Amino acid sequence: MRELKSLEEINEVIKSSDAALLYVSAPNCNVCDALKPKVDSFFAKEFPKIKRLSANIANVPELGGEFQIFSAPAILIFFEGKEFVREGRNVSLVILKDRIAKIYNLFFKN
Repeated sequence: MRELKSLEEINEVIKSSDAALLYVSAPNCNVCDALKPKVDSFFAKEFPKIKRLSANIANVPELGGEFQIFSAPAILIFFEGKEFVREGRNVSLVILKDRIAKIYNLFFKN
């Protein structure tokens, strides 16, 4: 998962990617630290064409206002720069997979 350090960089990567995942964490968030590697490996295996990005809201505080993030962790999935899926706090990777699979398969149809 690529760590981004500015709002400009985040917006640029999201807009220039066919599909992107933005994982937003916060300092001293044990759930954020535990979930991040699981999300990273899960998406690498299940949805390899989605770019995996991360940002810490303490390092990019304007991120909360830009994407209306009120708690961490937050997972935002974008296709062609538009947000399609948002998960926060209690994230089930099984449910997340179901929510993303249909649009992913339509978008990246062989």
